[in-house]
Amino acid sequence: MRYHLLRIILACVLLAMFVGYQRHIAESASNSDRLETATFAGGCFWCLEEALDKVEGVVSTTSGYTGGQKTNPTYEEVSAGGTGHTESVQVMYDPQKVTYTKLLETFWHNIDPTTPNQQFCDKGHQYRSAIFYHDDRQQRLAEESKQQLDKSKPFKEQIVTEIVPASEFYPAEEYHQNFYQKNPIRYKFYKYNCGRAQRLETLWGKTH
Repeated sequence: MRYHLLRIILACVLLAMFVGYQRHIAESASNSDRLETATFAGGCFWCLEEALDKVEGVVSTTSGYTGGQKTNPTYEEVSAGGTGHTESVQVMYDPQKVTYTKLLETFWHNIDPTTPNQQFCDKGHQYRSAIFYHDDRQQRLAEESKQQLDKSKPFKEQIVTEIVPASEFYPAEEYHQNFYQKNPIRYKFYKYNCGRAQRLETLWGKTH
């Protein structure tokens, strides 16, 4: 009798575990379907990744390369300037928690939109700033945000940041991912010496 009861209890536990697992799988799939993608280029992807990671509703950021011609480019190839790619960050975000407009605002305030083929101390086409839109809605919102910025910007220089269709995105090497977390001392040293924070304060009136 006791053995039979234990078998029933065990079966109930296993059933509950199975149902819970299936619910978890379903919820994960639902969450994945709900996420949207945004892609930005703003010079060193280490710095842009840090800024975008701080936005509530951003699920993940990936440093990588996009906007060029070569398949699977390496960091050495991109940084040499021969592939046409720019260092960029691809963002997975939950539109229930953060809007694309908010991401655009964060992007603008963490770049220098006035310098073609350069961001701070990094010079070359591979460091151009750009918004890579993934659909018509993103294109419209990006264009509107640029027009609004033209009217309200606290600086006199012209905005030269590109707004172009998204193309193949290639994740950067693993050691570049979350670099600001993995190598905080080296990262802070680079960021300060590159003059990023200083220039952002000059442009936007506060340190980012």
